[in-house]
Amino acid sequence: MPTIANAIANGIARLADARELSAERRRMDAETLLLHLLGANKAWLIAHGSDELPARQASDYAALIERRFHGEPIQYIVGETEFYGLPFRVTPDVLIPRPETEHLVEQAVTLAGGFEQPRIADVGAGSGAIAVALAYHLLDPRITAIDLSEKALAVARENAERNNVASRIRFLHGDLLGPVTGESFDMVVSNPPYVPETDRASLSVEVRDFEPSLALFAGTDGLDIYRRLIPAVHEALAPGGFLLMEIGYGQSEAVRTLLAACCFEQLQFHPDLQGIPRVAQAQRS
Repeated sequence: MPTIANAIANGIARLADARELSAERRRMDAETLLLHLLGANKAWLIAHGSDELPARQASDYAALIERRFHGEPIQYIVGETEFYGLPFRVTPDVLIPRPETEHLVEQAVTLAGGFEQPRIADVGAGSGAIAVALAYHLLDPRITAIDLSEKALAVARENAERNNVASRIRFLHGDLLGPVTGESFDMVVSNPPYVPETDRASLSVEVRDFEPSLALFAGTDGLDIYRRLIPAVHEALAPGGFLLMEIGYGQSEAVRTLLAACCFEQLQFHPDLQGIPRVAQAQRS
């Protein structure tokens, strides 16, 4: 039987054939998969590297490594990830939360401070990352999470329960703001699909082949959802209310034009850590 250290070394060697993975990523993924399998932590791994790994566990570990080798995201394999300091369950029915989206949450938390009981709609809630993070960090919000996918909503509900904020979030199934027609909100937040269909071939295997297309692609230029969402949000916002949306690379000027056409004011674009405009912010007068 191999030792735990040898098993990890073999896992790293197998992942070395996956060209999209850096050396550091291969090591991290190989360790993460074994720790997930064993239910252990990094400190345990350091102390028990010379222990033998039973044959059944060695076989199971090799199967996990093969899944990663073929491009399946590590988050789907282990079934969870972290976002805004909180644990989230993720499945292939939802987009994996990205660090870039934390910029949207940060700005939403800041703006929500101007409302006593902010009424917030999260359009395209997915895993519930944005809605749950806001419910967790705001004092007394009224949050509605909407998604077109029933399976995604099930994951979002589970994440709300997991983080003890289920009582602060209403989950609704439907397209954009359709389920809340006639209601008024102080803020609408959204991380909508914004990848152009023409970019499909250039995406990494783990994104293109494993994450849900419904949450990724939005027409030939990536703007299809914005064209529908922006006017709908203008109707749903209370006077002085805010719209916050994540946007893709190179889309800020096109989104600015769409916002201005719907009479939004105070247009701002907040950059991510790479300096790329990532969050569009606008206010209804």
